[in-house]
Amino acid sequence: MKISYNWLKQFLSIDWSAEETGELLTDLGLEVEGISDFESIKGGLEGVVVGEVLSCSQHPNADRLKITSVDIGLEDPVQIVCGAPNVATGQKVPVATIGTTLYTADGEPWQIKKGKIRGEESQGMICAEDELGLGSSHEGIMVLSDSLIPGSPCSEVFEVEHDKVFEIGLTPNRADAMSHFGVARDLKAGLEQKEIQKGLLTPSTSNFSIDNRSLKIDVEVEENDLAPRYCGITINNLIVQESPDWLKNRLNAIGLSPINNVVDATNYVLHELGQPLHAFDAIKIKGGRIEVKRLPKGTKFVTLDGVERELHEEDLMICDSEKPMCIAGVFGGIHSGVTEDTTSIFLESAYFNPVSIRKTAKRHGLNTDASFRFERGIDIDLTEYALKRAAVLIREIAGGEISSELVDLFPKKPKERQVFLTFEKINSLIGQEIPRDTIKSILSSLEIKVNNVTESGLGLTIPFYRVDVEREVDVIEEILRVYGYNNIDFKQKLNASIAVTSRLENHTVQDTIGNMLASHGFYEIMTNSLVSKENLETLSSSSDAVDMINPLSLDLSVMRTSMLPSGLETIAHNLNRQQNRLKLYEFGTTYHKVKDSYNEKPHLALYLVGNRLPENWSVSNTTTDFFFLKGAVESIFQRLGLQDLKNQPISNNPIFTEGLTSSKNGKPLCSYGIVSKTVAKKMDVKVDVLYADFDWSAIMSFLREEEIVYRDIPKFPEVTRDFALLLDESVSFKNVYDTAWQTEKKLLKNVNLFDVYLGNNLPEGKKSYAVSFTLQDENKTLTDKQIDKIMKKLQANYEDKLGATLR
Repeated sequence: MKISYNWLKQFLSIDWSAEETGELLTDLGLEVEGISDFESIKGGLEGVVVGEVLSCSQHPNADRLKITSVDIGLEDPVQIVCGAPNVATGQKVPVATIGTTLYTADGEPWQIKKGKIRGEESQGMICAEDELGLGSSHEGIMVLSDSLIPGSPCSEVFEVEHDKVFEIGLTPNRADAMSHFGVARDLKAGLEQKEIQKGLLTPSTSNFSIDNRSLKIDVEVEENDLAPRYCGITINNLIVQESPDWLKNRLNAIGLSPINNVVDATNYVLHELGQPLHAFDAIKIKGGRIEVKRLPKGTKFVTLDGVERELHEEDLMICDSEKPMCIAGVFGGIHSGVTEDTTSIFLESAYFNPVSIRKTAKRHGLNTDASFRFERGIDIDLTEYALKRAAVLIREIAGGEISSELVDLFPKKPKERQVFLTFEKINSLIGQEIPRDTIKSILSSLEIKVNNVTESGLGLTIPFYRVDVEREVDVIEEILRVYGYNNIDFKQKLNASIAVTSRLENHTVQDTIGNMLASHGFYEIMTNSLVSKENLETLSSSSDAVDMINPLSLDLSVMRTSMLPSGLETIAHNLNRQQNRLKLYEFGTTYHKVKDSYNEKPHLALYLVGNRLPENWSVSNTTTDFFFLKGAVESIFQRLGLQDLKNQPISNNPIFTEGLTSSKNGKPLCSYGIVSKTVAKKMDVKVDVLYADFDWSAIMSFLREEEIVYRDIPKFPEVTRDFALLLDESVSFKNVYDTAWQTEKKLLKNVNLFDVYLGNNLPEGKKSYAVSFTLQDENKTLTDKQIDKIMKKLQANYEDKLGATLR
């Protein structure tokens, strides 16, 4: 939200610098994210002065140029070559001196330099109004008043306005501060806390009066719940034209483009007081009647942007006796707005139900200044005052007469909220005792009325404009932000409670695995649970997907049923930014619709792309492969203490080209493998992706408390022996591994496959495994006789059970 400092000063007489004021606003909770400069004329006419043409003669080398001698307040006049047809001796003109920066209509800067034009020296430029940004005419130079003194700065002649503009990051709850008046109200409270008393100057409506009753328009509100208050008035015989400079400067400063004096006046009051208004061309209101109601579903309506929209039956509309004219509180219609031919208007000021406006704006994808404020809740007490303020302003700048009684349909005034504030609660929440007089002073500065005072607390009435203050804690928050968070003392002693929890708590286990993965070079990601339906259908069935009722966009229309779509989006984002080596993990949730209920499933997902190691002269680039992923998966299971897992190849799964599923007691715990290239390409990923999906709830169900078992490091040496086994190709290493452990459980410590050979010099259908066996007795040194006995038993079992022979 942009706030003009000059505009703010119309409410508060303050001489602080913009930086000091910005600091106070930030302390008050209105965070100033930046302060920018505004000039009503770009460049501020710096370097442009009043000049007097002393002489004007024909250029000897150009028919359309003239040589002038101009007094610009220096000791000697300067010579300027000018091509304007209307330049003449005796004129007072604007002169851009050497070194002055001017701007094109597109805002591009260019500098005045000393030079020669057709052989004659020129020391400046006599300017037309478009060259100075004062208008659009380029027919000739500007001729100024004869009373001006040569050398006078043109910035003073044309009253260039300089302003500072605050960019405030407003939190959604602060609807009361969505205007210059609201910000000034907060600033006043902050100044009073610093013992600086400043009166709040509100725009006067004392000039409001009904000139005649020649243009009556009846108003009927059918939906009082959706429009609790509706005000309106007519203004006749006005002239729609360009707004005065002061008004255009105010709107330009906050980034609004002036349109015409009537529309600009409504925008001005909107940003001045925070009350949205709308002006209808009174002649276009059929039947002399305004009806506030809902219309049948499917009714067609063309809005100001020229888009034909289909109305919902819950949309509140402003209609005449024949047709809809405006989506209430959101957007006007193309056929009822103010144009240059308008001579009379019906001016509307209303309070609309915030929930209704929010749903309508979301349904139609519209976000306007009016809907932004109505959605968050405006001051229902401000409606009539803002209408009078706008009517007086329009009559002032557009002429005309107020030609009807002010209609104010307010059938049921809401009750003011009552809150009882206890001193004990203030002290316990803030952690510091604030003087009671200070508390009452702050509440008074915030216009929170103190009804009664007791020994224990205060009975309060909350003003309507503070829609976010409902509870005792809300009032305490208001007290604290005005009192100043910086004024709360830091304690030297900090008390904290330590929770005793099981190491099997979900967050504890996640931290353990997250730390382990991070130590292995993985980066944690946190992706959006909302994905596009198209991407979801690429990876899995969307029949059980949870659709969003009011999606922010088509890309965020369903809840994910798989972790992969958002993971692939992250991978694509990184690959597009030259990050080609990725090791990522995410703890997340998938969402599923099950009959009439919904189910959430926690997951751990791993993603691997690119090389194992960073590029380096000393290591070769080895692409991360399936076995690296398998090692990562198995290390997670090992860290969790899960054993006796069964691995089975993945089949009939369109996500994976190949992979495994690890399960325990028949319950799948993790599926991992290489993502199908077809799936990856649809998500704009053109490299191999390794993906592991852990069913976290299933994993947690198998975890149990275990005592840590430790033992001394053996004092006696290990012995390693090797076999080169000739096996059928159908025999897996797992068969070799399991047979070894079945043969010798006491002294066998490790079985390792260190070479596989397939090729020439082997019988057809055979392969060679080179396997090492580590043996150790923890109580004594093994003898050759013991070792040979074990190796003979292993050989016999391999020959008997696996049909192996030694090479």
